[in-house]
Amino acid sequence: MMITLFEDYKTMSECVASVAAETIESNPNCKLGLPTGSTPIGMYKNLIQFDLDWSNVKTFNLDEYENISHVHPESYHMYMRRNLFLHVNLKEGNIHFPDNEYDKTIKDEGGLDVTILGIGHNGHIAFNEPGSSLTSRTRKVKLTEETIQANSRFFKTIDEVPKRAFTMGMKTIRESKRIILIANGSYKWKILDECFNGNVTKDRPASILQVHPKIEVFYAS
Repeated sequence: MMITLFEDYKTMSECVASVAAETIESNPNCKLGLPTGSTPIGMYKNLIQFDLDWSNVKTFNLDEYENISHVHPESYHMYMRRNLFLHVNLKEGNIHFPDNEYDKTIKDEGGLDVTILGIGHNGHIAFNEPGSSLTSRTRKVKLTEETIQANSRFFKTIDEVPKRAFTMGMKTIRESKRIILIANGSYKWKILDECFNGNVTKDRPASILQVHPKIEVFYAS
């Protein structure tokens, strides 16, 4: 495992975007696992500045709310369109979001070449909250009250926040050939330390990533 420290978010975002661009340049048919949230936004802003051919790239998002319209402004479909898909020549048929056949689809495509992850303050990855099985596959999950409260800032009222979601499982994520985990802010250092220097435990789902043969952590304080 390699941890790279950055002085600021801007520099980290530029570096992650460069890694993603190099992946596409070296393998135009690559399969990418992609995150949402606030931390990846800078990466996407930089990535769309590269002159890349996305026509044969296939993307696999980590998660999506259940029973939310794809055109809802807070759906992850719309997040990805705003921040990436509308800015590159990615084919509609090459865009994937979790469903009941997700793991089979990924396997049939030969697996994910690179997966980029964020990390929650409690060590969650995507919607794999503390207590999730470390051998989990893509599935529907019930969101915790803590997650619903945290996500309520994006909706008009807390009642509008979806209560369930699809998420890529921890085992599915771990099968990616290469993983890049990005974290921003001094408050994230504690959970990074616990996950990568502590014991592997389902209480901190990200901790299982410490055994991945090719994981890199990019951290901006």
